[in-house]
Amino acid sequence: MSGTGFAERVTPLALPTADMTPSSIDDALVREHSGQVLIAEGWMPLRRTADGVTQIALARTPDAALISRLHSQFIGGIDIAATTPWGLKQAILRIYRGAIADDAANNLWKQSPKLSARTVLSRGQKIGGTIALILLTVSAVLWPWPTVTGLVAAGSLAFLAGTAFKFFVALRGAKYDVVERISDAEVEALSDSDLPIYTVLVPVFKEANIVAQLVGNLGKLDYPKDKLEVLILLEEDDTETRDALESASPPDNFRIVTIPRGVPQTKPRACNVGLFFATGDFVVIYDAEDNPEPDQLKKALIAFDRGGDDTICVQAALNYFNADENTLTRMFTLEYNYWFDYMLPGLEAAGLPIPLGGTSNHFRTSALNELGGWDPFNVTEDADLGIRASALGYRVGVVNSTTMEEANTSVKNFIRQRSRWIKGYLQTALVHARSPRALLRQIGLTRFASFALLIGGTPITFLGVIPFYVLTVFTVFIPTDVLNQVFPWWLLWLCLLNFVIGTSVMVYLSMMGPFKRGTFGLIWWAMLNPVYWILHSIAAYKGLWQLITKPHYWEKTDHGLTSHVHG
Repeated sequence: MSGTGFAERVTPLALPTADMTPSSIDDALVREHSGQVLIAEGWMPLRRTADGVTQIALARTPDAALISRLHSQFIGGIDIAATTPWGLKQAILRIYRGAIADDAANNLWKQSPKLSARTVLSRGQKIGGTIALILLTVSAVLWPWPTVTGLVAAGSLAFLAGTAFKFFVALRGAKYDVVERISDAEVEALSDSDLPIYTVLVPVFKEANIVAQLVGNLGKLDYPKDKLEVLILLEEDDTETRDALESASPPDNFRIVTIPRGVPQTKPRACNVGLFFATGDFVVIYDAEDNPEPDQLKKALIAFDRGGDDTICVQAALNYFNADENTLTRMFTLEYNYWFDYMLPGLEAAGLPIPLGGTSNHFRTSALNELGGWDPFNVTEDADLGIRASALGYRVGVVNSTTMEEANTSVKNFIRQRSRWIKGYLQTALVHARSPRALLRQIGLTRFASFALLIGGTPITFLGVIPFYVLTVFTVFIPTDVLNQVFPWWLLWLCLLNFVIGTSVMVYLSMMGPFKRGTFGLIWWAMLNPVYWILHSIAAYKGLWQLITKPHYWEKTDHGLTSHVHG
């Protein structure tokens, strides 16, 4: 885990300082070379003088091999001056901004069109969907009630299968006490001199109200500053957040990366630009409101070391500092406790694909580049990346470290956020269903079933909540002899069973959440889980509608709305 500091400088005593102003650089000369190669090798041609000498900016300690190669490459002679690694990157971003923006948006689509959500439905899916819709319509016209009965029965069985899957995975996760996985003693045993370079990517958009808090939170990370590179990814037109960030006086290892204008304007596209400039051997994603535990990076390194080379990502847990603010924040916290303390450990223990969360994901940079980075057209790019990693044989691990976030305080904001997540799950299911036999061969039957139940089954479950609740009410309050004229008795019992078992299981799982974290005051709030699921169902229908009307639209979640302060 050794490495040199990302902020290594060429000393002005050894070389004169290069003039990196745009007017002093011949952009055409620079474009004769690959921007990625120039960043990797730490040099850039600036201009040619009248006598044919090429002026070179060097952002690394000079070595004989590089100098010899530059002399042979520029036969008219070279004149070397010093710049900083960040000065070099800023120049590259300006000169190659169009190419960088295009790669950030379209690189995955160019490499593997079938794995990109840029196309919502493939040709085969359009044909198959059209045929299915025609057959369903004909069936509904000729046999209306049998068709409705079949649809309700299929939906009920899918609901039960998805709920049962989550129940058994969570029970498996309950066997693992994640709190003891990496000890403080192991963290303290790490030597700063042996630590690798770590890049922190923080995509922010319209977050002027909380960026000062962000600087303070990330400034507390327990990691050598000369080996910690914090890249704040700012959209080009977000001047308000830029001004607020500069006013917060961030440390020297914080850098602003201006994301060139382009479409889609999404978090994963910004992260792809950040990945292009990342110097670290490892990279982690944080959101603007995140407050990770100070030793999280070191714990992640230990987890990578334990997991071996096939561990591409380590996911830290999320929790909320404003859990007790209102009913919604309590339900949000219960859900996340269950997910990160039971579901993810259960999935990891079973070797099943893990749909990543949108933040506190730690990656091996080389493996992330091999995967093609994030899909900017998928609005849950993290879940998609977890499935792609599994298809290539990589593992996703879980680490016992928590990042504190702000739970949604308003129903409107919650539905915006959750509708985007559900739309993204639908996108991911559609993308990986394009070649189901290939995916089955790659990840095996068990993992394939897990993918279908978790990624495909979750949106279906939420879409079914409101109809099943309504049908259950009819079952209870309308006389049986009237109902039997419309629906067969076995279907009514199946719906009632679905409601009772499904609701009871999810209430039970929500009650499990507080036990590992000792937040026992939240337990009885789990009884409201059926109401909470109605919000999910509303969000699911909104997400489905957006998948049809504007599939790549990023529904932004507002932050900084809480009255609670967490430092």
